Amino acid sequence: MKKRHLLRALSALTLSLTCWGQAQAQVQTYPTKPVRLIVPFPAGGATDLFARTLSQKISEKLGQTLVVENRPGAGGTLGADQAAKASPDGYTLLLSTSSTHSIGPNLNPRMPYDAVRDFTPIAHLGNAPSIMLVPNNSPAKTVKEWVDYAKKNPGRLNYASSGNGTIVQLSAELFKAQADVFVVHIPYKGTALAIPDLISGKVDVLFDSLPTGMPHVRDGRLRALGVTTLKPTALAPGIPAIADVLPGYESNTWFGFFGPKNLPTEVVSRINTAANQVLKDPEVMDKLLRFGIEPIGGTPAQFTTMLASESAKWKKIITERKITLD
Repeated sequence: MKKRHLLRALSALTLSLTCWGQAQAQVQTYPTKPVRLIVPFPAGGATDLFARTLSQKISEKLGQTLVVENRPGAGGTLGADQAAKASPDGYTLLLSTSSTHSIGPNLNPRMPYDAVRDFTPIAHLGNAPSIMLVPNNSPAKTVKEWVDYAKKNPGRLNYASSGNGTIVQLSAELFKAQADVFVVHIPYKGTALAIPDLISGKVDVLFDSLPTGMPHVRDGRLRALGVTTLKPTALAPGIPAIADVLPGYESNTWFGFFGPKNLPTEVVSRINTAANQVLKDPEVMDKLLRFGIEPIGGTPAQFTTMLASESAKWKKIITERKITLD
């Protein structure tokens, strides 16, 4: 009887070691076929352009093609959910943003995935800051002057956004909270529709993305008071950081690589290493800077810490300012 139990135990151990060895061999040779990169937004958008800028160079590092696959819908939720439910073998990755992992989960209690438990953070790829824009006829020439102006006119000034629950609205609400000012929200269906009203002076302020906002500043149609980075950035030369007036103020759209939960550590390390190498490539850096995106990089642990911080920040603003999607 004892001999029979011993044989069974040895057989189970042998099987376990065989499976472990096969798994290790698969990881060590990863990838052995093309890797699918889900982009949960439409082709031609900022996230898609970012993905395609990185994909060719990362393909060279991995030795296999990184195939960009657009899966738009529900503000990025559809594609993110598909990635969350994929097999954790490293052959389905996700390039996602703050909207799907920091903002959306705090706005929508019916998300089909858990932004923390259902994903493996791989790499923080980049940040896209915004700029605080005002009409040329605004009496404020600096962030401090605008804050003082708003405090003297509570409820009489307004700000535009690209819609409820967007990073544009949240950037403004974060500004309002830190500056302690009362400014009325006017939601538009995209900032492009708000720009003419901002230029004409019907709107008092807009926190727009750098790529879409800076051309109006360069052409003299609008005035930029500050950038939403903690420090001045080369992306917006000569424009001070809002944080110089409101310490700690920061608002970025971040971009990052994720895999499904339980992605093997070795696979995470391989992709993270490739991503960090590519983000230092001069050609890639130049393209991203022209898109208004600052390359970041770093370890999976650093990315995880950033994700927790961003989620907590936006949850606080969403809760305290009673922001909804409606």
